[in-house]
Amino acid sequence: MKKELGLLNVVCVVLGIVFVGFAIWTALFSPQFFTTDNLFFISVCLVMALMFLASPLLYLQSEGRLPIPFKKRPARPEAPQLAGSGPPLLDAKGRAVPPDVKSMMARMKQKHSGDA
Repeated sequence: MKKELGLLNVVCVVLGIVFVGFAIWTALFSPQFFTTDNLFFISVCLVMALMFLASPLLYLQSEGRLPIPFKKRPARPEAPQLAGSGPPLLDAKGRAVPPDVKSMMARMKQKHSGDA
């Protein structure tokens, strides 16, 4: 799965660069720049490049390899805080209750306190 995703990202980047190249080539080597046909071709090439380059950029951002500038990141807590965390909840035999059961118990307590 990782190889296919890498190949897809490489193909998308190459196609995006090709479309940007077409737009630059049209802008530089066309005799009249401000014709409807030239502006349409340049805008279509740039939109296609944006479509192909968006997927690899979003993948890199989701993997955490592409930081977003000016975005404040929350401090990572040392231990995950669960709803209703506090003293350990123990079952009848004195064993610690799993975190999912603990969160369900916290939700039930909130419902009962809201009913009164």
